[in-house]
Amino acid sequence: MARKCSPHTLALLTAFLDRNERWQYGYDLAQLTGLSSGTLYPILMRLCERGWLDSRWQPSPAPGRPPRHLYRLTRQGAAFAQAQLRSCVTGRAALAGAHA
Repeated sequence: MARKCSPHTLALLTAFLDRNERWQYGYDLAQLTGLSSGTLYPILMRLCERGWLDSRWQPSPAPGRPPRHLYRLTRQGAAFAQAQLRSCVTGRAALAGAHA
């Protein structure tokens, strides 16, 4: 049985799915999800290690500014994200039915 994602990871996966295959900056993902950098970046690293995210560096257009790290879901990552979100919705529906 696959381990369920944390609410933080689900929020991040949702943000990626909402933007389809676009590359995303960590800062933008933090703004979209409300996650702090101390929560966000470990999740991004874990998803990259598992092959669910691609990452790349983008040189800064402004001199003296550091390059920025970009992320996007891989095909396998998108399938994983969709399965996790479906599982979450199914679980909530079952829980609601049990309390009705």
